[in-house]
Amino acid sequence: MAWIALVVAGLFEVAWAVGLKYTDAFTRLGWSVFTVACMVASFWFLAIALRALPLGTAYAIWTGIGALGTVVLGIALFGESADALRLACVALILLGIVGLTLVTPS
Repeated sequence: MAWIALVVAGLFEVAWAVGLKYTDAFTRLGWSVFTVACMVASFWFLAIALRALPLGTAYAIWTGIGALGTVVLGIALFGESADALRLACVALILLGIVGLTLVTPS
């Protein structure tokens, strides 16, 4: 259950990061409400995951999911760079997430 909560927390982190872009510095009410709601949900699910998972592992995976998802959506939605070096760096983040998942007891 903790791992599921952690993944959900990471997905909400992606949602709020992308939503933040759409808030236009919190000048668009709908996107601003969406973003803040996703922030709260993200922290809430992270807190649930922290009941059973080590802090360092959970935090690294949470931010890693957020970073990966945000990069992918930045490329897809905002036309950000998808050059080979950038994607290689993202692959390293993914490798770190997988590694931490494998070495952390359930």
